[in-house]
Amino acid sequence: MAQVTVKFTKLRIDDLPPPRYETPGSAGMDLRASIEAPLTIEPGHHAAVPTGIAIELPQGYEGQVRPRSGLAARHGITVLNAPGTIDSDYRGEIKVLLINLGLQPVQIAKGDRIAQLIVAPVVQAILALADSLPDTDRGAGGFGHTGLT
Repeated sequence: MAQVTVKFTKLRIDDLPPPRYETPGSAGMDLRASIEAPLTIEPGHHAAVPTGIAIELPQGYEGQVRPRSGLAARHGITVLNAPGTIDSDYRGEIKVLLINLGLQPVQIAKGDRIAQLIVAPVVQAILALADSLPDTDRGAGGFGHTGLT
């Protein structure tokens, strides 16, 4: 498994552990809510939940903020802009945009694991203007072009 060093800083003095991989095979490290008081997210509403950390990603890498499957399955909580992107030159606090797609209000407490952070390499494309593009079997077939079955 490839590894890269990502520096981080805590923005608040608290007893929350730093993000970490919960199992040896985990692709993402858990991000926790760094909030003073519980936060309730009503059905259909969203909130930017602070994590209390900032990171320094090496150039050529991004952070992807993804939902936690347990929150989604149990409560309908997901990441609004999934996956959220953290650019290598961003140094502000990581905040997670959670949305409640469930039917009941959901309370988020300090220290709750609210999302996962994936660190991944990126490639920057060089766009080249062309007069036309070659044809393919798919062509311009868009959403649902292959049907349901």
